[in-house]
Amino acid sequence: MNDMSDMTIREALQWASSFLQEHNRESRVGILLLEYYTGLEGARLYMEEPRNLSGKEKDRFVKAVRTHAETGEPYQHIIGSAPFYGRTFRVSPDVLIPRQETEELMDFIRTHARPGETIADIGTGSGVLAVTLALETEAEVVATDISPEALSVARENAWNLGARVHFYEGSFLTPLEEKEIDILVSNPPYIAWEEKKDLDATVRDYDPELALFADNDGLSAYETICRELKGWRRKPRLVAFEIGYTQGAAVSRLFEEALPGYEVEVIKDLSGKDRIVKAVYK
Repeated sequence: MNDMSDMTIREALQWASSFLQEHNRESRVGILLLEYYTGLEGARLYMEEPRNLSGKEKDRFVKAVRTHAETGEPYQHIIGSAPFYGRTFRVSPDVLIPRQETEELMDFIRTHARPGETIADIGTGSGVLAVTLALETEAEVVATDISPEALSVARENAWNLGARVHFYEGSFLTPLEEKEIDILVSNPPYIAWEEKKDLDATVRDYDPELALFADNDGLSAYETICRELKGWRRKPRLVAFEIGYTQGAAVSRLFEEALPGYEVEVIKDLSGKDRIVKAVYK
């Protein structure tokens, strides 16, 4: 599109789709950005296709599309937010952008939580799991993260969404000092460093390495949590980890060797891939 002085919603969608495809980006990002800058979501956007964008809408939209297409910066970073479990969370380069797969871990914990229990989210990042669990269950929720910048984002999300979560800064279970935990949940870093070169640039160059990569073929975070949990006098009745789809057997074996009192099972996601390792204390 050469003349961009006036642009209808329909023309904006067509231009964005073409421009993004030329740069090998997903065309759906154009729709998501236009929904954000116009405030029109879903069917409402298409119902108003003939209307012109305002000058501010057009300028912001075009700039965002160009930035994403030309640099690979995730659209969530550009607009500063991302959806999770029907809510909008603030995100930044200091936290992992929430993935849809993690909603399946959220579903699993929500259906197994009991009123009055304590749930611990280890490596909370932006706080999507902790905040959502605080809002969706009747449990007390605590969360840890080693990154003060991530905890700042998590606390802001809890405040914005009215969730009561107790946040602790520190590595894995260390800040909880054997607090009595009934359910332990974690979506830790689990990508092997050797796989970094194969990741999409929007992930590799923009998500924090601290939240993505782990030593020992991506297993070191699970090893640390299992080792720390082994020393706890009172074990959580349920532990659930999100895993990489090739890690089911390895993470299960870690648990069985370090914590023989647990019954371990791998749960597949909606696409049929291993996604969650759950362990129930016998």
